[in-house]
Amino acid sequence: MNDSQWNVFLRFRDEFKNLCNQWGQFSNELHPLQKEAAKSVPDYNLETAIVYNKAYDEVQKTDKINFIVIGDNPGKEEQLASNQKYLVGQSGRIAEGFFRRNSELGTDFRKNVLILNKTPVHTAKTVQLKYILKNGSKEIVSLINESQKKMAQLAFELHNGLFSNSKNDFPELWLVGYSELKKNGVFNRYRDELKKQYEGYSSWNKVFVYQHFSMNRFIVDLNEFRKDNNLPLKNCLEEIGKIHKNEIFGD
Repeated sequence: MNDSQWNVFLRFRDEFKNLCNQWGQFSNELHPLQKEAAKSVPDYNLETAIVYNKAYDEVQKTDKINFIVIGDNPGKEEQLASNQKYLVGQSGRIAEGFFRRNSELGTDFRKNVLILNKTPVHTAKTVQLKYILKNGSKEIVSLINESQKKMAQLAFELHNGLFSNSKNDFPELWLVGYSELKKNGVFNRYRDELKKQYEGYSSWNKVFVYQHFSMNRFIVDLNEFRKDNNLPLKNCLEEIGKIHKNEIFGD
């Protein structure tokens, strides 16, 4: 990163860390809701209700950032006190393998990608946020809704700041996993705020939407597209990302 990009990243990191510290005041109220919401999944140690991504503290100014990848929310492995990093479970391992196998993308998933979520509030499965929204206090409901809006704002500021200070049209922003971005989805506030933030900015052209890495859905979707499209990988990714972007944002 150049000096301008590094300062953009530092502002993002520090603001997000401060927000997680502030939102942490709701941890005691969140814990029983998160446990109850997860009754349908195998038992696990619930250790972190609001998850800051400690991988940000390992980023160096010399790192080249090619992609910003935005998942849903921290899952079981992400919230472990020994981890507290995003996309370190099965989905992250699939993503890591994808970039490793496709060297033409020139990307180490753990070195050249900044990983964000749509909210730092943990649930074992994303859909369980709906249980918390239904059964939580008005303060908890506000936390989940407002954290989405704030994460959309931060994602835009980070991406646009890095992009506008780049000489090579990078980084791209990838929204991976979009079922809950659809109408009545738990992340529709994130969707609307993100679109609002990008209005009038050319960096919007470098925002793409994909299937989630989990259950190999990203790979399956890519392979299906490539059956009928004899294009280089980068072009395939761009076209798929535009198709799903249009499904979610209408453009």
